[in-house]
Amino acid sequence: MRVGVIGVQGAVSEHIEAARKAMEKLGVNGEVFWLKKREQLKGIDAVIIPGGESTTISRLMAKNGLFDKVRELGEGGLPVMGTCAGLIMLSKEVIGATPEQRFLGLLDVRINRNAYGRQVDSFEAPLRLSFDDEPFQGVFIRAPRIVELLSRKVKPIAWLGDRIVGVEQNNIIGLEFHPELTDDTRLHEYFLMKAL
Repeated sequence: MRVGVIGVQGAVSEHIEAARKAMEKLGVNGEVFWLKKREQLKGIDAVIIPGGESTTISRLMAKNGLFDKVRELGEGGLPVMGTCAGLIMLSKEVIGATPEQRFLGLLDVRINRNAYGRQVDSFEAPLRLSFDDEPFQGVFIRAPRIVELLSRKVKPIAWLGDRIVGVEQNNIIGLEFHPELTDDTRLHEYFLMKAL
């Protein structure tokens, strides 16, 4: 299995480490690598878009020839997971977007880009998952907020209290929080199983 973490900006190494551990737990052989160039998408099985700054990620993905190709692969069924700014990149509608930002539009959700405020408003909290009874510790850093699910194809997979903070739509997963900043690999395992 070949998994690329888009490595233009954001928490790239943490996602690489989490995905490698998830592969080990699943007993899957493969590689997880920094994905920076379009040609690295050849023969890829899954893509992760990390947190960071969505305007910068959008601009650099376009500059490196990744933007349109990742969208095309996602539309064709390639598993893609976006966390925090990665969720913004995947979303169909973004409240608070800057005019120059482009989005992949692979996930039928409306999100508020800076809903949680500034860096000082970051927090951690236990989350409920759709596929496991044990709580998952969610790390929220200047997180976007899922405001509305725009189609029935979108299924909630994580909740903070009664509020949806993680969703999937077939091969696409979008999370408000940072699963890579914990030692818990369950969400990475869940994602990688889409590529098996």
